[in-house]
Amino acid sequence: MSASQSKRFTWDNTKEFLFGPPFPNSAEIHERLDNVRALAVFASDPISSNAYATEAIMSVLILLGSGALQLTMPVAICIAVLIILVIFSYVQTIQHYPQGGGAYTVTKDNLGVMPSLFAAAALLVDYTLTVAVSVSAGIRAITSAFPSLADHRLALALLAIVLLTWVNLRGVRESGSIFALPTYAFIGGVLVVIITGLVRYTGLAGQPLSPHPVQIPPTDGLSQFAYIWLVLRAFAAGCTALTGIEAISNGVQAFKPPEAKNASTTMVWMGVIAMTLFLGISFLATHLSIVPSEHDSILSQMTRMVTGNGIVYYWVQLFTMLILVLAANTGYQ
Repeated sequence: MSASQSKRFTWDNTKEFLFGPPFPNSAEIHERLDNVRALAVFASDPISSNAYATEAIMSVLILLGSGALQLTMPVAICIAVLIILVIFSYVQTIQHYPQGGGAYTVTKDNLGVMPSLFAAAALLVDYTLTVAVSVSAGIRAITSAFPSLADHRLALALLAIVLLTWVNLRGVRESGSIFALPTYAFIGGVLVVIITGLVRYTGLAGQPLSPHPVQIPPTDGLSQFAYIWLVLRAFAAGCTALTGIEAISNGVQAFKPPEAKNASTTMVWMGVIAMTLFLGISFLATHLSIVPSEHDSILSQMTRMVTGNGIVYYWVQLFTMLILVLAANTGYQ
């Protein structure tokens, strides 16, 4: 064996060890995702955005004073209505473009090449920001629980991106299996917090929760126009809850046959879950008088107030971190 052949043999073995054996085109169908795995892969982005969407609203409203935080729920309801409209729109898109109908394809077919290039460029920017925001928010979730890790945030974020890239290079089906646990563990953990919080808030399980409101005055010199502007800005900030909804319509061909039907079903379930978590977190955050903090996320404060510093708190923080990191996977699909 020549030196060049030996070098190539070593590289091929290393590549197969790291990324798995290459798949022939005929095996592509076996890499397709069922609805359970597809929900974990494609919905991790919009579902995980619930970890910071409510906080995004409250971080703007707090400029109007702590009293303005009562507007969080009305703003959240408006965003929930928008989610319904977007979900309905994408379900129709999936039915008309079963081969995969993302923003680029739909825009090109209906408006022409130039507008479609703007849509494609917007998606590239969106996916880049999704990686940055999701990974950063995920690392923040874990540093809220373990403040000693705060000085290592950048290294942890870069490590998370490297691991995510490796998982995707191993294959979509394997990534679906890996992503399922954090996604469903996050959903389950937050639902436990929401249900427990509602029960305790209403006093159905003994002594009701007694929040201690923090009085924060509004920013000086705000005009009526500025007040309206900040409420609208809070709505815009909260629209991060819509992040990644388009992922399923972009990846219809990753589903098992019948692709369009399975993708539509998964899209609807994703919308139901995302809205339930978003409205539940927004309701509790408002009625428990939680105030945005630089070092402790809204979800972290809410979970601690409802369940204490026990296993549920660390469960939610751990899987919040994992699902936010995996939400960056949208850019790989």
